[in-house]
Amino acid sequence: MKLDRIDIKILHELQKNGRVTNVELAELVNLSPSPCLMRVKKLQSEGYIEGYSAQINVAKLGQTLTVFTEITLKNRRQVDFARFLATIEKLDQVIECHLVSGGYDYLLKFVTAGIGGQSAYAANQSVSSVGWLRASTHRDLSLSIYLRRLCSAFQGRAHVEIGQRII
Repeated sequence: MKLDRIDIKILHELQKNGRVTNVELAELVNLSPSPCLMRVKKLQSEGYIEGYSAQINVAKLGQTLTVFTEITLKNRRQVDFARFLATIEKLDQVIECHLVSGGYDYLLKFVTAGIGGQSAYAANQSVSSVGWLRASTHRDLSLSIYLRRLCSAFQGRAHVEIGQRII
């Protein structure tokens, strides 16, 4: 499926406000409601829109601790990566896990209740059983910027074909 400017704009607007009505969305992207709804349904069926969720203000839930942990695995065989991910998926405190390039293999983001960080420590200990060589943990002191602007990077392009390199 090729995405045009209107598709990208729809994604951008939905990313900013997933609760926007179809009529409001149509107005924002300069379409009538029926074609707008058809495009949204197509974007959903093609997997560009995976779902809708609420952004939770974690600070309102009480004291929390956000920890980022850089993990370097001892071995870099496919079976080691699979075992590591299987362990991570079982940990409720891990809210993000990224395979990255550079000086380490994975970047994990933990969010736990309480400033003591005992849950983060326990989660890190669970991860250690998978065979990591090195782990470096960083506490988040404050959230400085939180942006959800993924689709804005594609605005202004006439056509975007997913899976092909854009020059």
